[in-house]
Amino acid sequence: MKTKAVRIYGKNDLRLEEFELPELKDDEILAKVISDSICMSSYKAAKQGADHKRVPDDVAENPTIIGHEFCGEIVEVGKKWSDKFKPGQKFSIQPALNYKGSLDAPGYSFQYIGGDATYIIIPNEVMEMNCLLNYEGEAFFYGSLAEPMSCIAGAFHAQYHSPYGSYVHNMGIVEGGNMAILAGAGPMGLGAIEYAVKTQKPGFLVITDIDDDRLKRASQVLPPVEAKKYGVELKYVNTAGMENVPEYLLSLIDADGYDDVFVMAPVRVVVEQADQILGRDGCLNFFAGPTDPNFKAEFNFYNVHYNFTHIVGTSGGNVDDMIESLDLMAKGIINPAAMITHVGGLNAVIDTTLNLPNIPGGKKLIYTNIDLELTAIEDFKEKGKEDPLFAKLARIVEKNNGLWSAEAEKYLLENAKPID
Repeated sequence: MKTKAVRIYGKNDLRLEEFELPELKDDEILAKVISDSICMSSYKAAKQGADHKRVPDDVAENPTIIGHEFCGEIVEVGKKWSDKFKPGQKFSIQPALNYKGSLDAPGYSFQYIGGDATYIIIPNEVMEMNCLLNYEGEAFFYGSLAEPMSCIAGAFHAQYHSPYGSYVHNMGIVEGGNMAILAGAGPMGLGAIEYAVKTQKPGFLVITDIDDDRLKRASQVLPPVEAKKYGVELKYVNTAGMENVPEYLLSLIDADGYDDVFVMAPVRVVVEQADQILGRDGCLNFFAGPTDPNFKAEFNFYNVHYNFTHIVGTSGGNVDDMIESLDLMAKGIINPAAMITHVGGLNAVIDTTLNLPNIPGGKKLIYTNIDLELTAIEDFKEKGKEDPLFAKLARIVEKNNGLWSAEAEKYLLENAKPID
């Protein structure tokens, strides 16, 4: 079977190509990819090429398929896995396989599996590590968002605190405590707000950013009045130009500091602000992955010793985090659709990936079997003046509070131009 896929050959060298998939082995699965959301990690891989830890050294001779936040349908199942998986079954994948200690992952390391493809072959190690996950949700894009949501879930689960006088680590955030998400109005921040309010329940949650438009959108997607229904006092703050950010953030709470602080951007000043607002036994989560291997920031070690402050960092979620995220979305407990601000087809992957930091907004969602230039959801109405496809999509998202939805996905897949 032939597939169309975006493959990486080296630094800044991505190519959309059609090629033949090899014959399916007894321990493999053939699948059709429907959606993939583009991650900053793919941008980093594209920029670093073979220097990236997950990209093979011989990628120039044996290119790999990019994209690791994908969802689709199983087409054919090899004999080994026929009792567990069936054709027609929807799936999502946890790309962090950790197979025999290897960093190899779909979307970075494999020639025949990645999210930016029409058809893929899922290798045996994915199933061996229980990383091929059944998905029962209505819309495929939720399955694509399960991977970034699993990163958020994993970060929350990695938080830890100890009772006074004890060295026992109680995992997770302080329920009913004070939480801050700094630089938190971007796409991953929006997911973290949704997850925090609807499943973790801090008592007070402040979100900072330096962009009014991002903060405005975040407050529209999850307004403070809505968070109040979940028992969470939610506040959005623009810290741009603020003389003393830590002092202001501390003035918002009746405590000596915050229990849980998440840093969503690899910016030194933000990390140091986070350190300065930690309370006793406060846990700083450095969520953002820097591109600079020498990234550093100061941390108050006087407080580490006398105030028991500490720091954690996570890179991706695990299988349990993926399963949790898929379950929360399938049950309608969380709706991370707000993370998506752009939609495009497979033809849009290369330019989008290579220019990702320069494209405003949140997640860029790709439908791999269609031909569609990357388009911001907020531009649907304007483009609809000349294109009936966008006119209809604009009406669908408008009645859904401006968010991408299962109805929008279905209409797009039924009416968009197929990829050539």
